[in-house]
Amino acid sequence: MSKVPVRDYGLAGPESVRAVEAGLAGASWFQPVIDPAVMRQLQVRSDGRAARDVVLWVMLLVGSGVLAWWSIWSWWSIPAFLAYGALYGGASDPRWHECGHGTAFRSQRANDIVYYVASFMLFRGPTVWRWSHYRHHTDTIIVGRDAEISFQRPANVWKAAFAFTNLKNGPLMF
Repeated sequence: MSKVPVRDYGLAGPESVRAVEAGLAGASWFQPVIDPAVMRQLQVRSDGRAARDVVLWVMLLVGSGVLAWWSIWSWWSIPAFLAYGALYGGASDPRWHECGHGTAFRSQRANDIVYYVASFMLFRGPTVWRWSHYRHHTDTIIVGRDAEISFQRPANVWKAAFAFTNLKNGPLMF
């Protein structure tokens, strides 16, 4: 059995140079042919729909937080805190992502408000992450070019499981 070499995922390392030389950086990706009228329909943004979703999320977040507080020191606190954690960390990430792209609301101001709140909730610096995420979409999953590759190869199961706790990156972001 041969050992898999450990790769340098840093943006300034030799993998970045190899990606450029191989033509992977800034590559032209496949884009399916979509009727422009259909594409416009798919890209319609609505402040009302996005606001409804955010209000529902905040109501569920507050409700699960109250339930978690009310049930503390009982066995009911376990599912209550799991629900609260999922709504706090798990549901704020997609809001951070879409509002960072400016695609959730029609209003850029509304996108920015939710983006900054979600960035705070996730301990992410909003300006740094906006540019890091832009770079991520430029060279997605290209080793040495994408700083947001979560699970590097060769895979380390313990490192991947630990990443879900946010015990390493949370304090760094804080």
